[in-house]
Amino acid sequence: MEDRKIRVAITHGDINGVGYEVIFKLFEDPAVLELFTPIIYGSPKVAAYHGKVLGYEPQFNIINDARDAKDGRVNLLTVFEEEVKIDLGIPTPEAGEAAQRAIDRALADYAEGLFDVLVTAPVAKNSIHGFDGHTSYITQHLQMPDSDEQHLHGLTILVSDNLRIALVTNNVSLKDVPDAITQQKIVDKAKIFHQSLCRDMRISNPRIAVLALNPRGGEDGVLGDEELQIISPAIKELAVQSIQAFGPYPADDFFGNGYYAQFDGVLAMYHDQGQTPFKAITSISDDKGVRVTAGLPLIRTAPAHGACFNLAGHGKMEADSMRHAIYEAIDIWRNRQNYDEPLASPLPKLYHEKRDESEKVRFNVPRERKEDRGEKVEG
Repeated sequence: MEDRKIRVAITHGDINGVGYEVIFKLFEDPAVLELFTPIIYGSPKVAAYHGKVLGYEPQFNIINDARDAKDGRVNLLTVFEEEVKIDLGIPTPEAGEAAQRAIDRALADYAEGLFDVLVTAPVAKNSIHGFDGHTSYITQHLQMPDSDEQHLHGLTILVSDNLRIALVTNNVSLKDVPDAITQQKIVDKAKIFHQSLCRDMRISNPRIAVLALNPRGGEDGVLGDEELQIISPAIKELAVQSIQAFGPYPADDFFGNGYYAQFDGVLAMYHDQGQTPFKAITSISDDKGVRVTAGLPLIRTAPAHGACFNLAGHGKMEADSMRHAIYEAIDIWRNRQNYDEPLASPLPKLYHEKRDESEKVRFNVPRERKEDRGEKVEG
């Protein structure tokens, strides 16, 4: 790779939300530009509108091509030039389309290798037709026919300083969760989680706690149907594959008693089972959480908060979570470089590692002959 700063693509999110506000506040400190080169995928006109409302005069380097991004500048790539109606605090189809266009342009540029990592500002799912969250959307758009990337599976991981929670199902109605959980899905998600903990977060031999689906499931040895028939067999299968997975643990006791501190990661069965304790714990500790999409060649992170329509235009939103999302993306990028480098040119295996039967003779210890022991040889 050429000698340059890491390029961080940042999509502007829902234009009626707080995306531009956190971007403005993030770059109030010029020191961040010493760490990376930002490329904001958005609209100069929309940015100017938010700047006027919030009292900011952002100094952007306006570009039309990511190749023109300059180090030491806040680069704003123009995704669209036409006027768009802005209704601060209200999710609208127009705002959803503006957000989607930024995501699509970023993904197209990623395919050409024009940036290193992607950080997405929050969007309103219901404002974008057929949109089921960034993880699903990005995974679908990265699928490449006739290649190793045609069977990609993205995984949402909630990350803070002392807590990492992955979700087996995401954005699924609670009534549909039992049918959406299968033994194979738990195994697949856990394997992606394990690989991300090892490669992206550089945790050797991570310990993963698997939560029960049913209330108090797993407590005092009492298991529900899903725990008996799906979750426990999945944990046993993971053990066979040398993945340290434990459980199933009832979620209330697990988080209430702080057992999560004994594990490197937690695998939750559904959205609220993971999101609710994560937000509660990070808010108590004043920790700013981050969403990470694992299992993809593209490194994507996002602040843990949503579009926050109730705060849009009031100047009260903090940029800490967005800042942490960028730092997490950069850390993952560097961790992958360090993790993959030794695997790029592996040493050739020795004969005995190949287990080639024809070569066994090279390592056999010669049997001692009777003559060498001084014994009489008949003949």
